[in-house]
Amino acid sequence: MCLGATPMTDYDVLLVGGGHNGLVCASYLAKAGRKVLLLEANESPGGCAITREFAPGFSVSACAQWVRQLSPQVLADLDLQKHGLQWAARDLASVALSKDGEHLSVQGEQAQGSGLAVKDRETYRAFHRKTQKYSRLLASVLAARPPRLVESSVKDRLALLKLGLGLKMLGKEDMSELMRIILINMYDLMSENFENRQLQALLSMDALVGTRMGPRSPNSVFSYLYQRVGDVFGYSGPAQVKGGMGQLGSALAASARAAGVEIRLAATVSSIDTRAGQARGVTLASGEQFTAPLVVSGVDPVTTFERLVGFRHLETGVVRRVSQIRVQSGTAKLHLALDGPPSFTGLDAAQLGQRLVIAPDMKYIERAFNAVKYNEYSEAPALDISVASVNDDFLAPTGKHVLSAIVQYAPYQVAGGWDAHRERFTAQLLDCIAHYAPGIRDQVVASELLTPQDLEREFHMKGGGWHHAELALDQVLMMRPFPGATQYATPIDGLYLCSAGTHPGGGLMGLAGKNAAQEILRGAQS
Repeated sequence: MCLGATPMTDYDVLLVGGGHNGLVCASYLAKAGRKVLLLEANESPGGCAITREFAPGFSVSACAQWVRQLSPQVLADLDLQKHGLQWAARDLASVALSKDGEHLSVQGEQAQGSGLAVKDRETYRAFHRKTQKYSRLLASVLAARPPRLVESSVKDRLALLKLGLGLKMLGKEDMSELMRIILINMYDLMSENFENRQLQALLSMDALVGTRMGPRSPNSVFSYLYQRVGDVFGYSGPAQVKGGMGQLGSALAASARAAGVEIRLAATVSSIDTRAGQARGVTLASGEQFTAPLVVSGVDPVTTFERLVGFRHLETGVVRRVSQIRVQSGTAKLHLALDGPPSFTGLDAAQLGQRLVIAPDMKYIERAFNAVKYNEYSEAPALDISVASVNDDFLAPTGKHVLSAIVQYAPYQVAGGWDAHRERFTAQLLDCIAHYAPGIRDQVVASELLTPQDLEREFHMKGGGWHHAELALDQVLMMRPFPGATQYATPIDGLYLCSAGTHPGGGLMGLAGKNAAQEILRGAQS
């Protein structure tokens, strides 16, 4: 919608979307003295970081279920623990399940399992240390705005120089190896380094969860190194938030309010209003309007430009670039309410609360991925499982439990629509889990399947894409989300982006929000 006249405003910044990056961005802006109004469509803050009751008495982290990359700088700056963030568990092991109970686990630089050869244990330790060097370099790049390659400023040139120096400091051998592996795929990298098929598959899953890639896909090694940035941030394994992931969203919102941010929930923005190429404000679905000199969108870039701004207000070249952003994921989410603890063959009570992975080998994962290429769901999917109630009794009644599984793979669309397939796919997922946890079908009190379309609708992620834009070498750094909008500013004056679709990407890291706020403040000072 275009406004004819600009009314007076009581706000310096309007922030659209109360996901974790939107809340982080709003907090930093408010701490710098800006008066910020944040508008969130859902009734709870946090975006993908939300806890929801899906059956009477049973609550789950409805979308994201692990914290592995939350920036320690964001954690400290926003004082999130003071505002209610607590850990139910930290540094969990990742356990590759086996039908015969011969499980394998990885935690930090240690790989263990009765079937794991000494050579693979030692190789993994060396592999972990080497890839951590690469992720440490990547982490330094993620913590600041991406440099421009064309029309760059002194700051951009210094950033490029710092990146080049960081590569050089790796040493000739490691630098050459990084340049080699980042262009291949996880299948080849794992096959080169390890003999154990379970270990190969478990490490591959770290690169693939939340994506539309398989082990043989290009960019999968980059995705793995990106996930490993969490090790650099101090996580030796996944962390679980006490009270479910919604407590992270609540802590972020409490921190934002303490900084002076005004948050309005259940406030759906229907348009970002512009006039003569300048953002002027927003209009809510209710018809209410707000104006401010700056508008920041925490919504994914495609939705921001296509639906909220409207392609008719953009130049043809910008429309083309937005339309070319790859956003779809191949991920669904399964929630189960259980009348007792699930019994996985060979898994003891202490292991039940760890991250459990069903992916016997890389060919299994690749076959699962093949289905989604043809808009079909996998007959034998790979699963990333959390039995969160083992570590947190808030989530289920006494003696009961909840199980959540990130499902790889499910397409955005299926022939005949998801309503015609939901029950069948849920049954297939239960069959898959039952191979490892016999008797689980009889324990199910209630179930919920969130398809990519459900994830899009509930969490406002275009295509159900967890990262708001695929993490690929042509969609990262100075290419994210597209040339012309790579440093959080957009072709529309006064409109900025701060979502996971911007640099550095997704993963509940918070750095996209932090970096965007710093860039907005820098622009105000120049």
